[in-house]
Amino acid sequence: MATHLHHEHSGTRLVTVAREVLTGAGEQWTEMREDVFAELAAQARPVSAYDLAEDVSRRRGRRVAPNSVYRILDLFVRSNLARRVESANAYIANTHPGCRHDCIFLICDSCGRVVHNDDDRLTSALIDAAHGAGFADIRPVVELRGTCADCNEGQAQDS
Repeated sequence: MATHLHHEHSGTRLVTVAREVLTGAGEQWTEMREDVFAELAAQARPVSAYDLAEDVSRRRGRRVAPNSVYRILDLFVRSNLARRVESANAYIANTHPGCRHDCIFLICDSCGRVVHNDDDRLTSALIDAAHGAGFADIRPVVELRGTCADCNEGQAQDS
């Protein structure tokens, strides 16, 4: 598989790198943006803007409107801090926000787990095909649904 190397970040280091990427792009890193990113980064599964709004509301001790969270998430996606899982209308933190690339999401229909996989051969072929059809500013969104290895193993044991 044609992949590229990047450094995965987690915890407080991920929040720090996200802040550096956002401010390096000329955007402000506000307390609200930090709260939204920290909650997003803490999630093990893709999460909706409404769920994030509830989590951030609890963290801040006052109601945060989902529309505010949507605007922040849109900025995060544009800035490569987060990825939108289209088929789930949900978001995940990008654990390597300084690396620009297209990725493939493998989504488990049983447990909801999302695995991020890089394969530049596939996304390059998609981009080339789109350019050949006259499209510009291509952003491949590739999502494959199935059952993850853990759930497959659990189903085999249940049989």
